[in-house]
Amino acid sequence: MLKSDILGMKLKNPLFLAAGILGTTASGMKMVANAGAGGIVTKSFSLEANDGYDNPTIVKIEGGVINSVGLASPGVEAKKEELKELQEMRKETPVIASIYGDSEEVFCEVAERTKDLVDAFELNVSCPHAKCGFGSNIGENPEMTYDIVSSVKDAIKDVPIVVKLTPNVTDITEIAKASQDAGADALTLINSVGPGLRIDYQTARPILNNVLGGIAGPMIKPIALKCVYNTYKTVDIPIFGVGGIKDYKDVLEFMYAGASLLQIGTSIMYSGPEIFQTISDDLSNFLEENGYKNVTEIIGLSHEL
Repeated sequence: MLKSDILGMKLKNPLFLAAGILGTTASGMKMVANAGAGGIVTKSFSLEANDGYDNPTIVKIEGGVINSVGLASPGVEAKKEELKELQEMRKETPVIASIYGDSEEVFCEVAERTKDLVDAFELNVSCPHAKCGFGSNIGENPEMTYDIVSSVKDAIKDVPIVVKLTPNVTDITEIAKASQDAGADALTLINSVGPGLRIDYQTARPILNNVLGGIAGPMIKPIALKCVYNTYKTVDIPIFGVGGIKDYKDVLEFMYAGASLLQIGTSIMYSGPEIFQTISDDLSNFLEENGYKNVTEIIGLSHEL
């Protein structure tokens, strides 16, 4: 009932691990796959190693977290070794590599070096706490986004390209259209909101070492849903919905809005990797009880009513 075939990936369910901490090591990704995830998105990596920002990099807030890891990356060669350990797992659980860079050339080189080890690429042009020239510095500009997506698509013709978009723009559909026009095969909506700030009330100092960080978790779900809903009406490619998913009801909302696939990240901190199996079971039960034969039947349902 939850099986689908999207972007050439045969999926047992539509729930992916979102790019983040648990996508850092092969052991962590295997653990999530064994816990019931339908697919994996690695933590973002680039050509060269990057230590990111010093701790503290994550702080809890009501309804989520603020994080400022700073796109820490071991570099493409080290990441290749992790990806090689996932090849057996890929037979059952597809792997999408989240990659980033500050130029078309860097994105293309990272993709070319790893294209035989993954099922798709997610281009991170949306991180709100990246250093200057990376992340949302690119994704806030439709022309820059177009150039990077089209360059990677030209270089990597046989591997699907997913573009992860930032909500921190006036009109996300403009960036979505630019991505589709450039050849993107799918979109991920959304990356973290913000950046935001937390201050220690006793010391008066910002809690995060980098001062500001991206806001994630259940509190951003309404924003993510709006972005998915509006974008579904303007593009013809699949959408990954991400932002505050914690149970099957959240999944239903995203799929009604137009998401074909979902990504879960922050909620794992509270519920553990078992959240994937729990949501899968609850979602299957809901679909059966309401007369649906396949999960794909509910995609975009809110637009038909």
